Amino acid sequence: MTKIPTSLYSEATPNPRVMKFTANRMLVDQNIYEFNNRAEASASPLALELFGFPFVESVFISNNFISITKKDNGIEWSDIILEMREFIRDYLVDGGSVINEDASPKKSKTITHKEELKREFSDIEKKIADLLDEYVRPAVEQDGGFISLKKFEKGIVTVSLQGACSGCPSSSMTLKSGIEGLLKREMPEEIVEVIADND
Repeated sequence: MTKIPTSLYSEATPNPRVMKFTANRMLVDQNIYEFNNRAEASASPLALELFGFPFVESVFISNNFISITKKDNGIEWSDIILEMREFIRDYLVDGGSVINEDASPKKSKTITHKEELKREFSDIEKKIADLLDEYVRPAVEQDGGFISLKKFEKGIVTVSLQGACSGCPSSSMTLKSGIEGLLKREMPEEIVEVIADND
């Protein structure tokens, strides 16, 4: 079997329970995939393997990275990070499948980038989505997460936070001081508040 040269590095995220593992190649298409337990992971052979570790709580896969949330069970990342990185790297080098071809991306009420193009946005929503795309999404992805616009109603922007951002202690501060501040600066007449909705 042909080996696929792959390098993988790990980096901490603002969420202390989440570690991001970044490969030097794309792992999935432009969709995002989030698995909160083993039962949800049937579409991802890699996620199924990762759930074999007793400390893995959830797996988030997007572009060239995997964010893993560990259970709050006393195990520290410093104890397991090397093992996880080597396991994922070996899996990728051996050509292991990340996502099944027939897998459907994360199903949620979230408007992912591709869906943004399908649904008719109002002009204001288009502007908000563009601002999120340009200024916010790259930074959020760098931290091992994902943000998308859900809706805009009566001055309130509702976003969805996934991956490392979901449940992150600093995400509410990022939301208020960072994202809300940016949108209010750019669109002072329209924006009242930014909230997260992670149903």
